[in-house]
Amino acid sequence: MSVRTALTAAALTGGLLVGAAAPVFGAAPAATASQPAPSAAPASPFTVADRDRDREATTVSVAGEGRATAAPDMAVLAVAVETTEPTAKRALAAQTVAAEAVLAAVRKQGIADRDVQTESLSLNPVYQHTDRAASKLTGYQAGQAFSIRIRDLARTGAVVEAVTAAAGDAARINGVTFDVADSSALRARAREAAHADARSKAEQYARLSGRELGRLVSVTETGSGTHRPVEMPGAAFEAGKVPVAPGEIRDEVAVTVVYELY
Repeated sequence: MSVRTALTAAALTGGLLVGAAAPVFGAAPAATASQPAPSAAPASPFTVADRDRDREATTVSVAGEGRATAAPDMAVLAVAVETTEPTAKRALAAQTVAAEAVLAAVRKQGIADRDVQTESLSLNPVYQHTDRAASKLTGYQAGQAFSIRIRDLARTGAVVEAVTAAAGDAARINGVTFDVADSSALRARAREAAHADARSKAEQYARLSGRELGRLVSVTETGSGTHRPVEMPGAAFEAGKVPVAPGEIRDEVAVTVVYELY
């Protein structure tokens, strides 16, 4: 090998060594004592979803009861006529006469035909029972029952007297029920009271649990409510005992309510 060839080889070898010492582009710089490597990034704070899950609502279910009362504005009179005769034909004829007399009497008292309704009509044999002989047919009993709606409470006593006077001994007063013609307003007030009762209970449970009362989730009316008209037995309409104080009508509603708690 000549001197020129040797120098050329040495120069090429030196160039490769220098080139190997050069940094590689794109590689991260090496850490030095004067410049420490960056530490790991701190953990990220809770996300909005995490906070929402922490505040996720639970629910409270409570029952509420509400009552409302009102003065009655009508009465429903239950009356009947009964006649007993030796034959079925005569019993029906006598019952027809008594029934027509009752209807005529209530019309004179201002009761409209739409407020009088036949509830039942019957014809039954009458037997005489003895200890020594078989039952013996003695006649037939015919009857007809009516419900009479009295929209003017002040006339209740007068209608009773008119019925008994018209039918005589065939008249039967089975009772009277005092009520309200339109119960929707009474039911609405009972519902309001039931809802308020349920909300008051839910607010108390929220305070006791250290939470806040949230939105209303559901309301369920348990049943259709209880409407309680005032009933009077027929015995109350004996002479001098026609009631003048029909009392109050009561309506009751129960609900189950679910609220969110935060």
